[in-house]
Amino acid sequence: MNRLNRLNFSGGPGVLPESVLAETQAAITCVPEVGLSILGISHRSDWFAAVVDEAERNIRHLLQLPDSHAVLFLQGGATLQFTMIPMLLLPHRHQTAEYLHTGYWSGKSIAEARLLGDVRVIWDGESDGFRRLPAPPELSCSTDAAYFHYVSNETVEGIQFHAIPGLDEIIRVCDMSSDFLSRPFDPNRFDLIYAHAQKNIGPAGVTVVIIRRDLLAHAPDGLPSLLDYRTHLKARSIYNTPPVFAIYVVLLVTRWLLHEIGGLEKMDAINREKAERLYSAIDDSSGFYAGWSMPEHRSLMNVTFNLPSAELEREFLRQASGAGFSGLTGHRSLGGIRASIYNAMTPAAVDLLSQFMREFASLRHAVTGS
Repeated sequence: MNRLNRLNFSGGPGVLPESVLAETQAAITCVPEVGLSILGISHRSDWFAAVVDEAERNIRHLLQLPDSHAVLFLQGGATLQFTMIPMLLLPHRHQTAEYLHTGYWSGKSIAEARLLGDVRVIWDGESDGFRRLPAPPELSCSTDAAYFHYVSNETVEGIQFHAIPGLDEIIRVCDMSSDFLSRPFDPNRFDLIYAHAQKNIGPAGVTVVIIRRDLLAHAPDGLPSLLDYRTHLKARSIYNTPPVFAIYVVLLVTRWLLHEIGGLEKMDAINREKAERLYSAIDDSSGFYAGWSMPEHRSLMNVTFNLPSAELEREFLRQASGAGFSGLTGHRSLGGIRASIYNAMTPAAVDLLSQFMREFASLRHAVTGS
């Protein structure tokens, strides 16, 4: 494999579709209908307002999103949402927010929320090494909570909810940063969804927020303008200088999902097939590869596993890099191996990695005789 065309299995900045990359490359030189580089087009131009409008329409179409929910394109990543959400929903309610602690990123959100009000962790998977998710009987959700918060897919540990937890009568907030637009879901069951865009929907710099409009009717007074969702809704996501380039790429990705993939049901089928190929390579290895998460909670986005020793993991990564696979090192907090297979990672690329894994395990078995 040409080292100039490596396959990006990174858990951070995800791979983009080839057609989107080609359009982006052309737009960096010149957007035909404007005659300027995308990097130099004014965020106050009519052209960019149309980009924001179409990106919103496409997201609405993909999700079948009702008018009761607004779509915003913000900055600051999911990390800023960890603060903006409790600022909106927690202090003035004199209630307790309920969070699930299912991995690295949910832990980050809990720490930030506690700076702004009362937080109760109703389930904590740390004692199990964040290898599993709670079953419904394990959740003692309160009927008077300020809101319920969870992360749909934990990228570090490779665990994913395959059903929606919580009570429908309580405000449900979800961090979908790493699986947004990877599969269909019922948006009516969510009051606030947020997803930063360096996994499935574009490059870093923009965060998509979907919020039920009636939540804003009771927003507290005195919020800083930039941290007030109402400000951005009124300005149609162009209150301050937005990340024009990143939002434009999100538009291209939504077009790709609609017109090349054919919608989220088809995207979900492709993602399930890709994940099955890698998990089969793990399960068929006679224990050489050990998956981190319990099978019923395995992520379709981030496949995490270990080898029998740290030495073998280093050798695996060395050989994988030489074979053209990039980004397979596990998160610094967990170690091991992580193969992230976001939307734009092709089945052909996953097949190559699966083949490499099988060959590496077979050679090691032959050497050790086990």
